Amino acid sequence: MTTATTHSDPRPAPQGDGTGTSASEKAPHHEPATTGRRVRIILGLVGLVLLLALSVALSVMVGSNTLPPGVVWDVLQGGGSPEARFVVQDLRIPRTVTGVIAGVALGAAGALIQAFTRNPLADPGILGVNAGAAFAIAVGVGFFGLSDSSQFVWPAFLGALVVTVAVYLIGSSGRGNADPIRLTLAGVALGAVFSGMTTGLTLSNPDAFEHMRSWNAGSLLGRGFDVLVPLLPFIGVAVILALVLTPGLNALALGEDVARAQGANILGIRIGVIVAVTMLAGTATALAGPISFIGLMVPHVARWIFGVDQRVILTISMLLAPVIVLLSDVLGRVLIAPAEIPVGIVTAFVGAPVLIILARRRKASSLS
Repeated sequence: MTTATTHSDPRPAPQGDGTGTSASEKAPHHEPATTGRRVRIILGLVGLVLLLALSVALSVMVGSNTLPPGVVWDVLQGGGSPEARFVVQDLRIPRTVTGVIAGVALGAAGALIQAFTRNPLADPGILGVNAGAAFAIAVGVGFFGLSDSSQFVWPAFLGALVVTVAVYLIGSSGRGNADPIRLTLAGVALGAVFSGMTTGLTLSNPDAFEHMRSWNAGSLLGRGFDVLVPLLPFIGVAVILALVLTPGLNALALGEDVARAQGANILGIRIGVIVAVTMLAGTATALAGPISFIGLMVPHVARWIFGVDQRVILTISMLLAPVIVLLSDVLGRVLIAPAEIPVGIVTAFVGAPVLIILARRRKASSLS
């Protein structure tokens, strides 16, 4: 027979400080992990800034005509021989700055498109950016007589913009709003169509398209400030827009219903991401050609090491991507010196095995 007993709360009395607050209520159990994560992020940012500075220094010094640090320093202070000034000021500094800007743009575009499509295998080319840029250049070469890589920038940028807008319109047609799957399918389909048209144009007159080969391989060679400076406002606006979008992308990662419940503007986020990716990837492609694997690989590394917060992933990607671009460019200069391997080919050789290693890690292949 069970005897009912009446007594006070059976839970053990809290061991506290006499204020009536339990230790379990006072101690934030997640605090050590949060603090450790913040420290890791800060250390990672500092390390990447230092690594970027080292990459910039190597890019200015190393090449078929390697210059000692003292010579480079003399040139930066206004001295040095005429040959050293030409190499540093006219060739390597513009090339290095172009590599940094293109890397920042590719890293940010890759982080945005992977978060937007919720696809860890997405890259900026998934919206037809590369295909649109290449087709516009092919039209310019074939019908308007473009013959120099410096003339390719604006047609490439406009081609990327037009094709990406077309992808969004196609992905938005029919029932409902555009979703990541429909946009991805539309981008792949239009990219294949325009790639085929570009190939047909280039095969029709191989001699006329000789100058397009260097751009199509991805190269920083011959990019001066006259080409870079007019495109900087597009990069700046797109980076600011990307930073503004990251809180909404964090909410969207939890699902559209949860994002709406949190007050996120789903349509605004989608349009903003499309605009930012087009401006970032379109400008980078226009500057340096279709450099592969950067936008695909770098967000994987950031997500694997620093977690899934899109604000952190975007910031890390914008620092890590230019490091990889510059080091790949330096490697391409010295492997077969005095000839060069285009940076786009080097990033493909470096990026493919790294991406395979990351893909084998379950955490790196997931967006959550």
